[in-house]
Amino acid sequence: MISIDDISSAATRLRGVAVETPLIRCAELDQVAGGRIYVKPECLQVTGSFKIRGAYNLLSQLGEMQAKNGVVAWSSGNHAQGVAAAGGMLGISTAIVMPEDAPKSKIENTQRLGGEIILYNRYEGDREKIAKRIAAERGASIVPSYDHPHIIAGQGTVGLEMMLQAQAQDTEVDQALVCCGGGGLIAGSAIAMKSLNSDVKIYPVEPICFDDTARSLCSGQREKNHQNARSICDALQTESPGEITFPINKKLLEPGLTVSDDDVRSAMRFAFRNLKLVVEPGGAVALAAILAGKVETARKTTLVVLSGGNVDYKLFSEIMADGD
Repeated sequence: MISIDDISSAATRLRGVAVETPLIRCAELDQVAGGRIYVKPECLQVTGSFKIRGAYNLLSQLGEMQAKNGVVAWSSGNHAQGVAAAGGMLGISTAIVMPEDAPKSKIENTQRLGGEIILYNRYEGDREKIAKRIAAERGASIVPSYDHPHIIAGQGTVGLEMMLQAQAQDTEVDQALVCCGGGGLIAGSAIAMKSLNSDVKIYPVEPICFDDTARSLCSGQREKNHQNARSICDALQTESPGEITFPINKKLLEPGLTVSDDDVRSAMRFAFRNLKLVVEPGGAVALAAILAGKVETARKTTLVVLSGGNVDYKLFSEIMADGD
């Protein structure tokens, strides 16, 4: 359903909207990995995560009546901010269903960007049902957080940028590690990357308790996470892989990697101290996999996506202090 042409078209729409984040290296990280590691810091993106890419790509293609009636989305925070920001740019009203325990900074930033917030209990409520009910009442369009062709194509511009930036540096890429929740970012990125280099290996990385994609890749069917699962990686707490994203990922990805919350905390500290970057828990899982030795990196060139940097000050301070 999604081709490299769709992703290239999304890149054109996003020109001047999304930031082309750099591809950077760090001597300390190369030393730990025993190879060359290139980091894509989407924590420096508009709204602090890659989500603006998919949100703007979808909203910018709405018809006149659809745009007039507004949109409804559901999100733990990063997609919420992306939708609110895109809506503000395009003059489209936005309402987002968010968990009441979402990081305070994500809720406040979404409101600041013009989004209407509807809170719910993530462990008792069904965010999709709530959003679809509101959309039906208002005649609004739904903007899924990952399971939509336009969202996937927009997120795929991350992978397209990485490969073109690596090519510009005369770098042959062996593998890439990308965080995975519902699978939109890695599905789109995998399409783009495989189109430019069919030999590149792409690994999804998830928190241990939210490893639905890893288990699904093993079983060949969409698996669900346990309702009692918990993690500090709020951005990656999806119930199961997407209906659209999973067939793509099943075809293109390597086996899934998982990291613990402690691995994530260590990666956040490493990013701050060595890369001088603030990365949120869900945005740090791919880096955590490198640092924890979850994949062979010696004498290889590896791309790593830091997908977001929207973390509450209190949590970030606690994690930094724990490493002192």
